[in-house]
Amino acid sequence: MGLIMAESMVVAKTFRVTGRVQGVGFRWSAQEEARRLGLAGWVRNDADGSVSGLVQGQEAKVEAFTAWLHRGPRGTGVAEVFLAETDPTGLRIFTVRSVIE
Repeated sequence: MGLIMAESMVVAKTFRVTGRVQGVGFRWSAQEEARRLGLAGWVRNDADGSVSGLVQGQEAKVEAFTAWLHRGPRGTGVAEVFLAETDPTGLRIFTVRSVIE
């Protein structure tokens, strides 16, 4: 019974990815990967050239997504990935947001 509870537990993480991650389809690929995994959250380009966002869902799927962040889509050059645990927000889909200034 404890295993079932652990599998259905919703976790959330914020992320920031640096390197060559803008202008290469990173946000759209992140959205596709998150939706494939059944995750919710958002991703955006930041003014400093990084990409940041929030992802939430079942723990194992969030871990799979964060592993994907370290690779990114073809044509990217991920330098570093910064992750922080946060409280789930209740989002139900994964969206691409506009750049923050």
